[in-house]
Amino acid sequence: RALFEHRGVVVGGGRGGRVGALGALAGGVGGGGLVSGEVVRGEVVFVFPGQGSQWLGMGLELCEAFPVFGERLRLCGEALEPYVGWSLLDVLGGGVGVPSLERVDVVQPALFAVMVSLAGLWGSLGVVPSAVVGHSQGEIAAACVAGVLSLDDAARVVAVRSGALRGLSGGGAMGVVSLGVGEVVGRLVGVWGGLSVAAVNGPASTVVAGEPGVVEGFLGVLAGEGCQVRRVPVDYASHSVQVEGVREGLVGGLSGVVGRSGDVPFFSTVTGGVVDGAGLDGGYWFRNLRETVRFEDAVRGLLGGGRRLFVECSPHPSLLGSVVDTADEVGVSVAAVGSLRRGEGG
Repeated sequence: RALFEHRGVVVGGGRGGRVGALGALAGGVGGGGLVSGEVVRGEVVFVFPGQGSQWLGMGLELCEAFPVFGERLRLCGEALEPYVGWSLLDVLGGGVGVPSLERVDVVQPALFAVMVSLAGLWGSLGVVPSAVVGHSQGEIAAACVAGVLSLDDAARVVAVRSGALRGLSGGGAMGVVSLGVGEVVGRLVGVWGGLSVAAVNGPASTVVAGEPGVVEGFLGVLAGEGCQVRRVPVDYASHSVQVEGVREGLVGGLSGVVGRSGDVPFFSTVTGGVVDGAGLDGGYWFRNLRETVRFEDAVRGLLGGGRRLFVECSPHPSLLGSVVDTADEVGVSVAAVGSLRRGEGG
């Protein structure tokens, strides 16, 4: 069979889903279970998002279908248990009396475990990363997959970091606006000085954080001007001045955690470029929670190195649009695919 430059792949567990995806392909429109585009050759980047892609039951079907995923998830659960005091599989299944995924100190360790296990599954299928990048808490999974943090140290980091965030719960808010960071900063000066730029996801996607009333006011003004805005479903303000209150506890709680040089380049969204894993100590992980997430800068660095294939290792895609938007801004073509979709098996 001839291999042409324009291709489409349909993935689905049932006949109806596959037929629907084929119809979408024939009609030239997007759809669940469909990946299409021109062939892009190059090295693969694994992308690990922050909070937001979770759903009850994520990964449980994969445990049955792929033993390598189940074993990796089991190891992650064992690494987490001394720090969290709950069973990972019970939390993923939503068992009676187990902590809820609504809690930040539960959902973030659970997401870490699923993302690391998805990376292991991709690797078993022959898809291995030439680089990794993580967004906010996703950097912990990225560091583990890159080999710059051991599984035990990574489990400790995600548990201590998410525990610190629980202490901030109730006092903050976050929102996404469809504006570039330059315009957002210009708006914040003076009038909205109580807000922080929490993340720069793409050329027209910026996250702000601060006190709930101030965030709501800012989003309301922009929405009134026709700008697309979205409240992030959290009750804390990570990547803002509020995080200063947990500096001592976070850094102290991670004393003894030291990264190492890894097998895979680690593109930091703290610095926006490649960093040596040996510098990933408690101070770095405080910066990871306190400073602006420079995801767009990191993606630009990856694109500048010739990387064109991006796989998001998460229960539901959340950063693929930002990757594509940044590539479009740079003027290059990329292929960006997810691993699972919310509620569609997994």
